[in-house]
Amino acid sequence: MKSLRVATCQFPVEPDVRANASYIKKQMRQAAGQGCDLAHFSECALSGYAGVDFPSFKKYDWQLLKECTEEILTLAGELKLWTVLGSSHPLTGNHKPHNCLYVINDRGKMIDRYDKRFCTGILKPKPTMDQCHYTPGNHPVTFKVKGITCGVAICYEYRFPELYRDYLKRGVKMLFQSFHNARHTPVADDDYNIWETIVPSTMACRAAENHLWISANNSTTRPSCWPSFAVRPDGAIVGKLKLHTSGVLVTEMKLDPTLFDAPGPWRETSMQGQLYSGQPVSDRRSTDRTRL
Repeated sequence: MKSLRVATCQFPVEPDVRANASYIKKQMRQAAGQGCDLAHFSECALSGYAGVDFPSFKKYDWQLLKECTEEILTLAGELKLWTVLGSSHPLTGNHKPHNCLYVINDRGKMIDRYDKRFCTGILKPKPTMDQCHYTPGNHPVTFKVKGITCGVAICYEYRFPELYRDYLKRGVKMLFQSFHNARHTPVADDDYNIWETIVPSTMACRAAENHLWISANNSTTRPSCWPSFAVRPDGAIVGKLKLHTSGVLVTEMKLDPTLFDAPGPWRETSMQGQLYSGQPVSDRRSTDRTRL
């Protein structure tokens, strides 16, 4: 049975890139020490999150970010540890950077980069939220670890089920989704944290709909809305870290064919547009929908 031992990592992401890098390298070593194949870090874990952890990229130290990224690449190779690293990727001229995930293999090579496709906020009449600071990407990213096809996504994209269906069609069995729901003002009243309910329940739904393993992590900077967790393909949340506490959640993600898959018999036909199960019949009492 194919499996990956995954480290879902969380720590308090700060504007201080050196401090972030220190946490990342420490948790990479911890993951490797526990026999993990892959370490997964949160959205903008290395760079910090513009508009949240710091006001903007004005006067941002991109050279320091590059140096710290290179240190992490080197460590990944030394530890023989696949690493999914949240960061920011500068573009040229006046173009805003990407909010990205670097995919680093167990030889310390950056094999791909995922750029957040659905950035929060709007562009017109005036940019808001992510749109003030980041340029959206336009491509999915898949890669194979020990023969298992993996995919990546970032935060707000959990609101778009189309992305998960697309990854399913690409053969993805494990998805690493990086979030940053910290330093957050509640959207409702102070007694109700909507994100604590919506994020885990939605990710459990996405896992069960598509029969995927999902690693979902978050920054622990206060106030953080929810702790990192892992979801099994049947929708069960099988592990969770402690809120506001740095840590590494280790999960043995097995491609177990016996796991419950409720939509399994009809998933492929529904994706092809047949939105019912079984065999319809020709019957006048079926076609006449206005009479008892």
